[in-house]
Amino acid sequence: MKALSAREAKYNFGRLIDTARAEPVVIEKHGRPVVVVLAVEEYEKLTGNAVPPSRDKPAETNGD
Repeated sequence: MKALSAREAKYNFGRLIDTARAEPVVIEKHGRPVVVVLAVEEYEKLTGNAVPPSRDKPAETNGD
């Protein structure tokens, strides 16, 4: 599992996302782990909950 400081995560957010899609990433603040960023698929496996669709995308309709 990879670890990044909060500052590294902030300034390299794209890299954080790319890495988290492959493996969980621990984010540390003041040298202590505070959160873990992981791929949606891993989250869904751990919780058994599907992530709701993004609110940024228009809702799909079935043509009714």
